[in-house]
This record gives sequence, structure tokens and C-alpha cells, in this order.
Amino acid sequence: MKRKIPSILCTLAVIFGMFATSLMDVRASGYNDDIQVDGSYLTTEDKSTGSTSGGISPQGVYLMDGECSVTNAGVGKVYVYAATTGNTDLDYLSVVMYVDQYDEKEGNWGQVYFEQAEAYDTYYVATSKQLKVDRGYYYRVRASHVGGMDDAQPYDETFSVTDGIYIK
Repeated sequence: MKRKIPSILCTLAVIFGMFATSLMDVRASGYNDDIQVDGSYLTTEDKSTGSTSGGISPQGVYLMDGECSVTNAGVGKVYVYAATTGNTDLDYLSVVMYVDQYDEKEGNWGQVYFEQAEAYDTYYVATSKQLKVDRGYYYRVRASHVGGMDDAQPYDETFSVTDGIYIK
């Protein structure tokens, strides 16, 4: 019995240690689990990436993937990126990238920039930009991904979105 007590205490200490470590990992991830606005968490990370991740509709046959990202590029700057990839060369391929700023007072996202890239007879299109932004706000990227063949209208369409990153 005397030997079982230290063994039980040691086992409990290991279990408690694993539990405490998992709690610290969640807090260190930079996400504020309490604040999610329109599909995006507000985070203190330096980068966030979003992808279609199965967001392409089951009836869609032309789009393979869509992705977007926002990266802290220094004091008052963000680097934004969006791309669309087709399953094969397509007659038409497009990505529309929207940059949103979070308005804490209103509790919603407002668009501050957009850019579209189109391509023909290819399987890939992308756009990127470094932007000067106001400090003290969260920024995210949303992207619309479109592609297809001219004789098979309507084109496939889906979207991707990042989490919001805080720019100091």
C-alpha cells in the first residue's frame, strides 16, 4: 500500500501536467476564443491563412483550390495574397481579394481594399499586394474564387477567408 500511494500521486501529477500544458498551448496560440466575427477570429498572430478546404460545392468540377492570406509586414503594413487553382486549364479563372478592417465600436468588418485578377486558358491565377494600413486594428482577407469553361455556364464559385490579425 505504501508503494502504491507515490505511484498514484506521480500518475496524477503527470495527468495534471499534461492538462496544464494543453491549457497553456491554447492560450499561447494567439486566438481570442471569445471573439469571432463573421467567420474570423480576432488574433494576435503575425499571419493567417484561409483556404476553400472543401468549400467547393459538390456539383463543381473545375476548381481545385482557393486560398488567401494576410501577414504583418511591419509597422502599419500588411502583405495580402489570394489565389485560385483549377483542376485543369480553364477558359476563365478569377480571384477577387478583399481586405477588411475590424471596427470594434460597430462590431463588424468593413472593406478597405479590393483587387481582382483574371486569367484565360490557364489553371492558376493569383494577386498580392503590400498595403499601408491604420495601426491599432485587426485586418483579414476574404477571397472569391471563380473558374470554368465557356460552354459550361455557370462557372464554379467558392470563397475563402482568414482570421483577423492585429496591426500595432
